[in-house]
Amino acid sequence: MFGKSDNEEGGKQESRGSEPSFEVRTRSVSVIGPTLKFIGELSANEDLIIEGEIEGSIAHQEKNLTVGKNGRVKANIHAQAIEILGRVDGDIRGDDLVKLAKSAIVHGNIQCARITMEDGAHFSGSITMETRAPKQASAKPAGEEKLGIEPKPGKMTSVAG
Repeated sequence: MFGKSDNEEGGKQESRGSEPSFEVRTRSVSVIGPTLKFIGELSANEDLIIEGEIEGSIAHQEKNLTVGKNGRVKANIHAQAIEILGRVDGDIRGDDLVKLAKSAIVHGNIQCARITMEDGAHFSGSITMETRAPKQASAKPAGEEKLGIEPKPGKMTSVAG
């Protein structure tokens, strides 16, 4: 009220620059800065913004992940929602949404329930769209039940330069 912004009061971030356009709570967000280089397996239980360089694998199954405009990732990625503004060399699995911004450069396969790709995004690979099954008992084999995924028919492949 008196000069405080929503960010200072723990509200949602506004979309600007390389920050994610989906909803992210500021209190549980980690940022890998532009001067940081990480090699190995990265896993966390909070939303993550990558502006630095990552090599290895990223497992963020129940959280959101953003690769910012300065972000450079050579890794397979698994997260709830993924937004790419920088460069990714590796496979991407978004349990819900994968978004490629116009500044995105992606070389790898994408597996997700929903995808958006802005005009100007560079993508080389294949896209497999699947929906998550509701969390209830099913008669599927144990391995498929753990994943909670049901494939939809159809496959889209795109190669862009």
